[in-house]
Amino acid sequence: MANTDSFIEEVNEELRRDRLYRLFRKWGWLPILVILILVGGAAWREYRIAQDRAEAEAFGDALITALDREEVDARIAGLQGVEATGQEAQMLVTLLLAAEQSTAGATEEAAANLRALAGRDDISRRYADLAMLKAHLLDPRDFESAMSELTQLARPGRPYRPLAMEQQALLHVGIGDREAAIDTLRLLEEDSQTTPGLQQRASQLIVALESGAALADPAPAEGGDVEPGDAPEEPGGGSGDSTTP
Repeated sequence: MANTDSFIEEVNEELRRDRLYRLFRKWGWLPILVILILVGGAAWREYRIAQDRAEAEAFGDALITALDREEVDARIAGLQGVEATGQEAQMLVTLLLAAEQSTAGATEEAAANLRALAGRDDISRRYADLAMLKAHLLDPRDFESAMSELTQLARPGRPYRPLAMEQQALLHVGIGDREAAIDTLRLLEEDSQTTPGLQQRASQLIVALESGAALADPAPAEGGDVEPGDAPEEPGGGSGDSTTP
């Protein structure tokens, strides 16, 4: 009986070994494939990171080279030659180019470039709104067209709603409609997106308008910049709201 049991155990062991060998021959390639995929994926990821870093460095070097030129025309030509990939890069180049064109007196061309950027479908909404606001500040259109642009920017939830409302009020002042300007400024004061600095400017302008004061420069200043705290993260446009008592 002992010899029989030993023989059976040896046979079973041999069968198990043979079954395991067949399974290994059938599926043994699978763990190797998984390992190769993991190693290949990690290598590709590192390669892409290195490529992105190299592209970012090349883009930054190109911007620095263009902006280091002494003549404004040379800076404009340099910026026009910078290759921008991605939304952020395109927006940055367009804003810098618009600033240089404005310095050179080509505000209409700068505004046209910004409006073209704002009209692209592949640009995110916050960048499109910023470009449109800057274009309005550089080269305001007629009242109806400008008000149409600003109405789009002043919709609830849009990132530059308070600044657009301020510009709407200034447009109303520009055509002598003080009541509409005051109504818009009061809405601006109560808006949850309005910063304290912008609320203060709105209050001062309401007081000036109600007292019969005249704006020294009712039109938006060319190339004006947003005061700190008036807009969200991206750099924006200004308000040109100086008043005289």
